[in-house]
Amino acid sequence: MYAVIKTGGKQYKVAAGEKIKVEAIAADVGQEIVIEQVLAVGNGAELKVGTPWVAGATVKATVLAHGKHDKVRIFKMRRRKHYQKNQGHRQTYTELSISAVNA
Repeated sequence: MYAVIKTGGKQYKVAAGEKIKVEAIAADVGQEIVIEQVLAVGNGAELKVGTPWVAGATVKATVLAHGKHDKVRIFKMRRRKHYQKNQGHRQTYTELSISAVNA
């Protein structure tokens, strides 16, 4: 059984036992969270799609860690104008372990 969830403005396809990295969630390490924004639930050939959410469907996950992704370097330049700009950004994430998908 798998589910498509929405968290942090992005959509993820998850199944029980998987580990995923999502946008930072305000939760402590080891805490169990319940994600109720489930867009679709599938089991083999059967698929339940919500409008926008599937009624009664939830995904249980445990917070494993918080961290930062690798640095993304942004370099801007205008040729012949002596303009160069360097920027960097490290996006924070929360690592989740999916424990159950409830339809």
